[in-house]
Amino acid sequence: MKSNDPAPPDDSGAARAWLSIGSVAERFGLAPHVLRHWEASGLLTPARDPAGRRRYGTGDLVRVAVILRAKEAGLSLDSIRSLAATADPAERRETLRVEADALRSRIAAAQASLALIECALDCDHEDFTACAHFRQVLTERVGAGPRLSFP
Repeated sequence: MKSNDPAPPDDSGAARAWLSIGSVAERFGLAPHVLRHWEASGLLTPARDPAGRRRYGTGDLVRVAVILRAKEAGLSLDSIRSLAATADPAERRETLRVEADALRSRIAAAQASLALIECALDCDHEDFTACAHFRQVLTERVGAGPRLSFP
């Protein structure tokens, strides 16, 4: 059976188009090992032909699209698995709340990093390490104790 050959009719009597792992990987711009990893992680369960080759149907393609969208949103494979494993809307919302909190934390850290870099770029000193403001920040970070000497 070739990857694009129709499979025997399913329970509804309709012929089902099956795709190989290579075809699915190419369709989504992925390496086949990514799909194998997702299968090993329990995120995908493609059918197998009599020779044991993976055969992906429409539902599998939708699942790959969902996984990719969730990854684009920054969700981990564990979180994606949790979302897929439950039909309880409250559990899904809680998983998303946890992810949203983690994302807000990463955004705050990135904004603080950007502010630090922009401050150094906007400094009037040729070398920002000579800036009194920069040195004050370092002194505060080091804390009380001996007076700091700067190079």
